[in-house]
Amino acid sequence: MSGKGQGPLAGVRVLDLTSVLMGPYATQIFADLGADVIKVESPQGDTTRFIPPGPDASRGAMFLNVNRGKRSIVLDLKQPEARSALLRMAQGADVFIHSMRSSAIGRLGLDYAALKSANPKIIYANLYGFARSGPYRDYPAYDDIVQAASGIVDLQARLSGGQPTYAATVIADKVAGLTGAYSVIAALYARERSGVGQEIEVPMFETLVSFAMVEHLCGSLFVPPEGPPEYPAPPRRPGALTVLRTATSA
Repeated sequence: MSGKGQGPLAGVRVLDLTSVLMGPYATQIFADLGADVIKVESPQGDTTRFIPPGPDASRGAMFLNVNRGKRSIVLDLKQPEARSALLRMAQGADVFIHSMRSSAIGRLGLDYAALKSANPKIIYANLYGFARSGPYRDYPAYDDIVQAASGIVDLQARLSGGQPTYAATVIADKVAGLTGAYSVIAALYARERSGVGQEIEVPMFETLVSFAMVEHLCGSLFVPPEGPPEYPAPPRRPGALTVLRTATSA
């Protein structure tokens, strides 16, 4: 949308410790809005670098798309010197965002307490698979896992009369990424009013369940239930839309 340093987030600096898709999609939005996003990669690099196609083995199309407009640095955060360097960078940052499990970021000594000590006004965003207060907090999470666990895969099968299938796009990653983006922007706005930073948690599983339950909580919203947790809509198919358009045109 805007070149570097232009747009509504110009002057905002983001330390981006995310990888794969959910977090990089959120931080790509920040970069598009003018923020200075510094992507911090391990020596092995973000795994999506190596997903073809691409002009070479380390520049896959998806990686380039969700990391456009960012700066990049390599730090082995298991090394004390690298951790110290990151905390120094945090002193001049507005946002710290990661997509590791809560136990993993804790082992690195980079939890909210550590970043807040370096910069009390920082916005600290956790984007991970499952809420850290829940029973699945230490489980790995990918889009397929979360689509299935959220019930969306089963809903598609039951509402279409077909086999369970995944959505034709990585919906869990992107819904959580969008949620993370607007949550951080809201926290930046709150800090402008109060001068106080804060910690944010955006778990992919709980976010996608909330997304699906807008209509599919349905009768189970009530006590006692007025019906099952499934929106009773007929199957929606493109063919029906084509017929409707033809009839309208006539």
